Amino acid sequence: MPNSDSQGSRPAATAMGVVAIVLWSTTIAFSRSLAEEVGAIRAGACIYLLGGVLGCLYEALVRRRFVRMFRLPRPYLVGCGLLFVIYTVSLYLAIAMSSSRQQAIEVGIINYLWPGLTLVLAVPILHTKVRAAFPVGVVLALAGAAMAPLRLGDYSPAALVENLRASPLPYALAMVAAVTWALYSNLSRRWGGRMEGGAVPLFVLATGFAMAGVHLAFPEPAAWTGRAAAEIIYMAALPTLLAYAFWDAAMRRGNVVLVAAISYLTPLLSTAISVAYLSVAPGWNLWVACALVVAGAFICQRSVVKQAA
Repeated sequence: MPNSDSQGSRPAATAMGVVAIVLWSTTIAFSRSLAEEVGAIRAGACIYLLGGVLGCLYEALVRRRFVRMFRLPRPYLVGCGLLFVIYTVSLYLAIAMSSSRQQAIEVGIINYLWPGLTLVLAVPILHTKVRAAFPVGVVLALAGAAMAPLRLGDYSPAALVENLRASPLPYALAMVAAVTWALYSNLSRRWGGRMEGGAVPLFVLATGFAMAGVHLAFPEPAAWTGRAAAEIIYMAALPTLLAYAFWDAAMRRGNVVLVAAISYLTPLLSTAISVAYLSVAPGWNLWVACALVVAGAFICQRSVVKQAA
């Protein structure tokens, strides 16, 4: 039977997951803005190196548990760390390769399939039980992802194929990001369980080095401004370090099903923020795509019977 401390920490960890969702909703907008100023990969390397160094210093000097992070279960440390790196690099590459702000928002919608996919993968990984309506939610979410790349006035399977053929990599990378983050969310629960603390600062730092390596292989032009510096500091401190640490805690100690259910609002919130911040006039298909992704994740969540202990 869980002790009172673990019972008390469950709502707090769940709330952390909700805060992470709100912070992440700003990621696409800020990342695209940075991509146009200093390059998405260079910006990502700066964000994750800065966030990783700050996080590791905090663990070493304040919490005094830096060395203990290396003693965490090997599957969690290596497996979840690798998924973390793959997710981030895939998403930033997708944003970097987007030909326009419009496509960057479309990429974001596909990336935000991860809330529904988290519930889908919870079935085989966490042995979550689901009802018969669950596949309906999955189909709706995938339909939303398929509608996002369609351009205004071109709503047909042939138009979708043509748009994907013209620029397939950003969409493919966004799908890779969605799948890997859904895997991370479930496997951090399975491999990390209720252990005290996590290794997010190490994951963030490793991602920074990985993105720095990618940048060296594919250099980007840069025009540094005060706005770019402010955006990098914001991204390093909040959507990166703080949000990932909160999410890791929520996945290990919080109510995974509830947090994943709330996260189905992320596509809508992210698209609204991106449209406003990037001054994009979206076609109605983007809002329909968001609605389908949200509805699909909602049906998936409502179809969950129980979560394995």
